Amino acid sequence: MSFSASNAVVFAQYTLTAFEIPVTDFSQTVTALSVVLVAVGVVGVSTKWSLRITNTLTIVKVLSLAFVVITGVAVLLGLTHIKDPYANFHNLFEGSSTSPNALATALVKANHAFNGWHNAYSVLGEIKGPNPVRTVRRASIISLSLVTVLFMLVNIAYVAAIPREDIRNSGQLIAALFFERAVGQSRKIREVARQGLLPFPSFFSSTRPFGAPLGPVILKIGLTYFVILAVPAKDAFNFVLDLGSYPYLVFQCAMAVGVWVLRKRRALAGMPRSLFEARNSIVIAYLLLSIFLLVMPWVPPEPGHADVSFWYATYCVAGLTINACCGIYYYIWIVLLPRSGGYEIVEEIETLPDGAQNIRLVKKYKEVDDPRHPLLPSTE
Repeated sequence: MSFSASNAVVFAQYTLTAFEIPVTDFSQTVTALSVVLVAVGVVGVSTKWSLRITNTLTIVKVLSLAFVVITGVAVLLGLTHIKDPYANFHNLFEGSSTSPNALATALVKANHAFNGWHNAYSVLGEIKGPNPVRTVRRASIISLSLVTVLFMLVNIAYVAAIPREDIRNSGQLIAALFFERAVGQSRKIREVARQGLLPFPSFFSSTRPFGAPLGPVILKIGLTYFVILAVPAKDAFNFVLDLGSYPYLVFQCAMAVGVWVLRKRRALAGMPRSLFEARNSIVIAYLLLSIFLLVMPWVPPEPGHADVSFWYATYCVAGLTINACCGIYYYIWIVLLPRSGGYEIVEEIETLPDGAQNIRLVKKYKEVDDPRHPLLPSTE
């Protein structure tokens, strides 16, 4: 599941609040659906303009964070009408929950703030220069460090300006409360299709007729609309964010273990170690955090502290169900049907009229002499 729905819901809430329009289930849903339509419409029509808009919005967001930080400094220096900006810093963790479920939920929300930074690795092939991996690695360190500092200072500003109870009851609209008091994932679908892992790969890989990935955009808007309409409006943000995070944690665990598997295979094959290799301590910490976030949400929260109005672990069950369905689909398509039909799945490169290339997974019957390599090794 993608985070598009949760982002659209938050955008709708802030937009309605900014224009002093009551945030009702209907107004929130209509606004969220509208912004999704506009956003994916731009991506589907022009990748150049979508990139320009993204860059512009990124600059605006960073400047907004800097403005909140500067305003927070003014609050702490007593330059605003807030009388005691240090009140919330006394007994800072008073009333906090020690439930493992609450801690896991908080970590998921914190991770969401950084969601998207890894997308840079999806476009390594388009980065200019002799060493794109080093370029992205340095850019990641600089950008993540900058954003981490800004996020920390923004939270300090919130604590300084907003009463504790208001923070607890603010939901996603804490920034709106701050200003009131102080001032008065399309590209991934296309790449998966190009590898032949989606039905109708030609449709999802093509950039016709506008030179943009219209197929993935249509799928994106369909899934996002479904999630926004299927989940109760008041729970939409928390549930969609949690649901989008949980299935991915399974792949994070597999990826961490896969790093060691690949290293062992490289060593057995006599291959040199990679120039860009994560330290084992980092991989272990990454794996332990993923396991923690997989397990702790199943622990019952304290009464009245669940972040949704229905069963607290619904997103865990839904996320695992999605992964299970994908696994069953893969096993039937790649393993069971070829085994019973006497064929195997092989890769075939296809060039589309617009010049894009994708991989088609086609059937190769065993009695036919075909030089193409099978996707999976034979079990015989």
